[in-house]
Amino acid sequence: MTIKEALNQGKTILKSKEDGSLISKMLLGYILELSKEELIVNSNVNLSEEQKEKFLKGIELVLNGYPVQYITKTREFMGLSFYVDENVLIPRPDTEVLVENIMSISKEYNKSDILELCTGSGAIAVSLAKYLDNINITATDISSKALEVAKKNANSLLENTKIKFIQSDMFKNITERYDIIISNPPYIKTKVIDEYNLEYEPKLALDGGKDGLEFYRIIINEGYKYLKQDGIIAIEIGYDQRCEVMNLAQNSGRYKECNCIKDLCGNDRVIIIK
Repeated sequence: MTIKEALNQGKTILKSKEDGSLISKMLLGYILELSKEELIVNSNVNLSEEQKEKFLKGIELVLNGYPVQYITKTREFMGLSFYVDENVLIPRPDTEVLVENIMSISKEYNKSDILELCTGSGAIAVSLAKYLDNINITATDISSKALEVAKKNANSLLENTKIKFIQSDMFKNITERYDIIISNPPYIKTKVIDEYNLEYEPKLALDGGKDGLEFYRIIINEGYKYLKQDGIIAIEIGYDQRCEVMNLAQNSGRYKECNCIKDLCGNDRVIIIK
């Protein structure tokens, strides 16, 4: 079986998935240690039996719902290649809206001290540290295994690790104040997690409680204690949670202003609380 034949077979098997062709290239490129361009150039090269078996096994896993990113251990985010495994949520493109807005706010208002809650893979914290100068970032997560992944990404993607990692259940081990508190917390309702076909990703990073608002309540009700004067809270939300989360902020009586930002698909995605 040649590279070209393998890619065609993978695409055929994954015909029910709209990105089947891309997944096949990602998987085979990982196995052969070739870029997408190199796969094309070497399209007539034959695979070994071991490579063929590995590829078809991977295709079968993906067909059954297993994320290809957990096989390749890689996810692109903000132009960077992050290591991911089953201990962390796979970063989504929508979250780039959160990062980009914090980058703008940090530059415009000279906000340099940032706290990230629920860092997971570290995609948000590492991206901010990569693209912003003169900032101090503290990244927390309740999971020690997730923090290991985040530290791995910081060490591999940053020349100088400008991130302080703390294992903490939300604000429990936080003692300082920050210019910005940022988070993409678990926000899926407990009873509907299975409907999202996310059984392979850690439920700890998905489960937002009965109404999906458990972590927003903590961030909003306690966040002001850890903000400097004129500090900002920036949180990612589910597409249908704008009103509920904004009401939490407005009804708390702790904040002056609350705005919602949409993602590239026009869905409500980020809440900025000042």
